[in-house]
Amino acid sequence: MGKCTIFRGMIIVARKGVTAQELDSIRERVERLGLRTHLSIGESRTIIGCIGEESRLRSVPLLSIPGVDSVHPVMRPWKLAGRDFAADPTTRIQVGPHLFGGSACLVAAGPCSVEGEEMMMETGRAVAGDGAALLRGGAFKPRTSPYSFDGLKEEGLRILARVREETGLPVVTEVLDPRDAELIAGYVDMLQIGTRNMQNFALLREVGQLQRPVLLKRGMSATLKDLLLAAEYVMSKGNMQVVLCERGIRTFGTEMRNTFDLAAIPWLKQETHLPVVADPSHAGGRRDLVAPLSFAAVAAGADGLIVEVHPDPGNALSDGDQSLAFAGFTALMRDLGAFAEAAGRKL
Repeated sequence: MGKCTIFRGMIIVARKGVTAQELDSIRERVERLGLRTHLSIGESRTIIGCIGEESRLRSVPLLSIPGVDSVHPVMRPWKLAGRDFAADPTTRIQVGPHLFGGSACLVAAGPCSVEGEEMMMETGRAVAGDGAALLRGGAFKPRTSPYSFDGLKEEGLRILARVREETGLPVVTEVLDPRDAELIAGYVDMLQIGTRNMQNFALLREVGQLQRPVLLKRGMSATLKDLLLAAEYVMSKGNMQVVLCERGIRTFGTEMRNTFDLAAIPWLKQETHLPVVADPSHAGGRRDLVAPLSFAAVAAGADGLIVEVHPDPGNALSDGDQSLAFAGFTALMRDLGAFAEAAGRKL
């Protein structure tokens, strides 16, 4: 029987005042042993994360290397996503001119599906005017029924790109198939992995090789451990730009589309350094619940929201029941500011 190799993580905390040359030397020493390193420089400390066969480091006197202050193993299954693996409590991830995980609570808004250029342009202008930071819209749509509208595909991507040019809003859209990932990344600013694909490991690996921020939605029946290990798949391929999304889970209740797991937000904020956002539209499945769920998410520490907005929800091709009309989104953004301020944030 072959030897079982256990792959773990380890973090090296650099001493205060460490030089760039010393950091390079530390990383070269570790990488010569066949491990990968990730450098995280924060306001008060610098960390070199080491991923690979930990046993190779046991014979190395790491504490004697110039610039090293301390060494700690990472015991949790999620190595790269874990709170200890980053120098700051929350990693800031840039999408266009905005930062997820910074002082601002970012709102992505738009329809479930891209239905045409006129409606997308109208929506983009409306949500931008109300303070949205990103435009959302699905060009490739996963539908429960094969007979439902499943998106405009590449033409939908072209429409999103034209709306971005007009409004200045960065674009986030869903990718369903590893074969389409590179194509979609060429049009948009952020790739979304939807609830049905959270454990599509081939897709996670593919977006992990693309240098585009990833919005990773929790699977409808997934535990938080499942979510973080899905993030590990993306990050293990070199893409550290992952934003986690709580969007509600399936329980035995039938009153709402999903059950909003509010406790997931502070738990994830304590357990990981990745920004955490909420999707109040899918969490409740009803437009009258979007505002209160949004307020609760921001108060719980969410770094942002993703909200469905449509110019005519009653005639939307998908998710009309949970989509806000323009007036509803205006009211949401007006009232949301007070909750963001109470949480020490701004919109």
